[in-house]
Amino acid sequence: MAKRPADFEGEDNVLKAGERPTRPDNGNGNSNEAGTFEDEFEDEFESEDEVLEAGVDGRPDEEREAEEKREAMDMDQKTFIPGRDKLAAGESLSPDTSTYEMLHNLTTTWPCLSFDIVPDQLGDNRKAYPATLYAVAGTQAESKKTNQNELMVMKLSGLSRMDRRKDEEDSDDDDDDDEEENADPILETKSIPLPSTTNRIRAHQYPPQNASRSPITHTATLLENSDIVIHDVTPHLTSFDTPGTMITPQQSKPLATLKMHRTEGYAVDWSPHAPQGKLLTGDNDGKIFITTCTEGGKWTPDNQPFTGHQGSVEDLKWSPNERNVFASASSDGTVKIWDVRSKSHKPAVSVQISDTDVNVISWSRQTTHLLATGADDGQWAVWDLRQWKPSTESGAKPVPVASFDFHKEQITSLEWHPTDDSIMAVAAGDDTLTLWDLAVELDDEESRDTAGVAGVPPQLLFVHYMELVKECHWHPQIPGCVMGTGGGGFG
Repeated sequence: MAKRPADFEGEDNVLKAGERPTRPDNGNGNSNEAGTFEDEFEDEFESEDEVLEAGVDGRPDEEREAEEKREAMDMDQKTFIPGRDKLAAGESLSPDTSTYEMLHNLTTTWPCLSFDIVPDQLGDNRKAYPATLYAVAGTQAESKKTNQNELMVMKLSGLSRMDRRKDEEDSDDDDDDDEEENADPILETKSIPLPSTTNRIRAHQYPPQNASRSPITHTATLLENSDIVIHDVTPHLTSFDTPGTMITPQQSKPLATLKMHRTEGYAVDWSPHAPQGKLLTGDNDGKIFITTCTEGGKWTPDNQPFTGHQGSVEDLKWSPNERNVFASASSDGTVKIWDVRSKSHKPAVSVQISDTDVNVISWSRQTTHLLATGADDGQWAVWDLRQWKPSTESGAKPVPVASFDFHKEQITSLEWHPTDDSIMAVAAGDDTLTLWDLAVELDDEESRDTAGVAGVPPQLLFVHYMELVKECHWHPQIPGCVMGTGGGGFG
């Protein structure tokens, strides 16, 4: 780029090699205090207006912003979806901790593929941190080490909320509170030996005769050897908060060992209408038994099982509002509704809802005519039981009020929110635990996808990656708290 010649007068002002420029004389023998220096970039940007128009990279701002928008749209279309998209070699997923109020992970010696949360006396609707919860779980030890299987009674405390102080300025007055809220988590356990792997475990709690004592907590554990063992874990739970308490071997022995099933099973549920204890269990032969605890503490199963499924019984749920009614799900693709007063022990209603196994069901406690189902093909649905007709009646096949096929692997667990009948937690074999809001409705103009990502329905609230997740449960006393378990531990 050519420079303009210096505006000197006469040839005498031309510099020779090695000479330096001198200030011109102003006529009175004095030189100007400052001269005008050449701008070597003057020809590139002639004016301030040109600089503004070109933008930071030499292009107009509008052109650059349009390209950035196109790039952003391309990025959205490539959103990584756990369970669908595969990680490349060397890649791993990390959670965005800014989206969690609380997040903790726990590993145990052996995987616990079934667990249950135990209600406590710390209050309802609590939001203070650090949080505390109690739970029971059964292990799945290696086949050569079945003698190491155990029922774990757990207390998890010091569960702090996510530390966001990196993004926020904290005052000195809040330092003590922050230290308490961000305490290190503590796991305390009590072990009860089990003779076999746990297929499913559920807890049941009822008030004691003496109001000054802790509630009585029983567990029912379905074992791989087809036995069902019932334990009283009340002393184990009490020992966590009573220093010096010793658990005797007698206290760890089962109250009863039930042997009416000939094959193993995965279906079990405690009745919410029988304080002393009434238990539903199902097995791979399609048989369902009811076991009742009498006043003397004896556990007595019915002599005649409920039959009607052509496959294994995968899940059972008592009705939340009718003490004599329960529902069952089976690998034969049906869900059946039963009345325990039926002398025939046959189902009152039977509906074929899937061409694959129906693995899990959940009965809404808030809207008791709604039943959720999860199947082996990854589809889960919500049904209005008022549309289901007795087995003796013919008519159109019921259709679900909502159905989702977001998951591409089997549904392993699902559960209604304990206080909000529009919120659902779902676990699946694609290593994800998802949260859903059924209150989100579509209109004719609304996209069926979320943020332009194909196949992601607007009802999907949250996706949490959890390796080999098998079960999930809401905590009934900590709003929004979900706990899950799988091959990689608890979360």
